[in-house]
Amino acid sequence: MKVFTLRLRPKQDLRLELIKFAKKNNIKAGSIVTCVGALQPFVLRMAGATPEKQDIKKYNEKHEIVSLVGTITGEDCHLHIALSNKCGEVVGGHLKEGSLVDLTAEVVIIEDESAKYLRETDKNTGFSELVVRER
Repeated sequence: MKVFTLRLRPKQDLRLELIKFAKKNNIKAGSIVTCVGALQPFVLRMAGATPEKQDIKKYNEKHEIVSLVGTITGEDCHLHIALSNKCGEVVGGHLKEGSLVDLTAEVVIIEDESAKYLRETDKNTGFSELVVRER
């Protein structure tokens, strides 16, 4: 197992930068261990989505990242995030592009060196879902 730690800076797109980092570091089966920081703005796909009907919401006020989990490779990722506003109210969902780092985002990623994560369309969900292969 490998461990990677990175810090993202203001205005970087959290999702895109994580994929770019995974590609640069040849991460084939990564998982997000932890992430702290803030986003403004950010974009989420809400629960209950189907390929035909997706509830996408954009938030413009600053929120602190209280949790980020998911799988990642240099080709794609599947990330869920929870964020808290200044009153402590939490919102969460599937992280989409357009979610920009505010002051910082400190991320730790681990990689399973015995596996390779792929994404294939699942006929039951209609989404590109995780497939795990041995390396």
